[in-house]
Amino acid sequence: MPPVMPPVKPHTAVEASACLHHLKILSPDPAALMRFYCGAMQMALMRQEGDDHYLAGPGRRLIIGKGAPGTLARIAFATRDLRGLDAIRARAEAEGLEPRPVSSPLLAEGAFAVADPDGTEVVFGAALPAPPLAGIKGPLQHLALATRSIQPIVDFYHGKLGFAVSDRIEADDGRLMSCFMRSNHEHHTVTVFVQDRQGMDHHAYETGEWGGIRDWCDHFAGRGIPLFWGPGRHGPGNNLFAFIEDPDGNRIEISAELEVVHDRPVKIWPHTEHTVNLWGRGLIRAE
Repeated sequence: MPPVMPPVKPHTAVEASACLHHLKILSPDPAALMRFYCGAMQMALMRQEGDDHYLAGPGRRLIIGKGAPGTLARIAFATRDLRGLDAIRARAEAEGLEPRPVSSPLLAEGAFAVADPDGTEVVFGAALPAPPLAGIKGPLQHLALATRSIQPIVDFYHGKLGFAVSDRIEADDGRLMSCFMRSNHEHHTVTVFVQDRQGMDHHAYETGEWGGIRDWCDHFAGRGIPLFWGPGRHGPGNNLFAFIEDPDGNRIEISAELEVVHDRPVKIWPHTEHTVNLWGRGLIRAE
């Protein structure tokens, strides 16, 4: 059992129950990447504005624009209601983040954006109703970031936006290597890993139970898409997982049975392969 830290004080974003709503990623060939996600992740093209392709599946949204491969251009969260959105905006203003208005066809009027320390646009808004869509269960659940400087990212999401810390991974010398932060009852909405680059490490879709991972893996196999990593089980979050990669090298996680956290001490995990995969080979991002 990993050691624990004292409980953390509840924060505004957690109380507001912000969920990851959609991402915008860039590609040198947005149309080709769009076709991959439509097939592999059972999404449909809902609209196109210039080079921006708006994709949707059951509980999942993605915008693919034009740019360097692997670029994460936007992280968007949806709050439960306008009261929660106002609370997060007030906190952002109090922390000096200077929120600016944002207009999006995926969010109701009143959305706003701030920038994280690595320059990625972070948007909060109220979600607009989505049309019913068929497909395997897999709502967009969490995002993992790569960064060269982890503490400013933690200070931004935890200290300024009020996400709660669930778990930390630390090296033997005490260096923080990864931090798992939540904006609702699920173990993590945003995770950050120390790496020699910045941007997206992976994005994850929650399929509910173990049988859902089977269904997704059968679907991938039917399309000739090999697994990149897994099946396995993470230590932090205790979730089951399987990974694939898209044609631009972006990692996609199918996740199941992620821990639900209401109030508990922060867990500290060792920086080992066993922490990131209790069942076998681990993916260590940095030494």
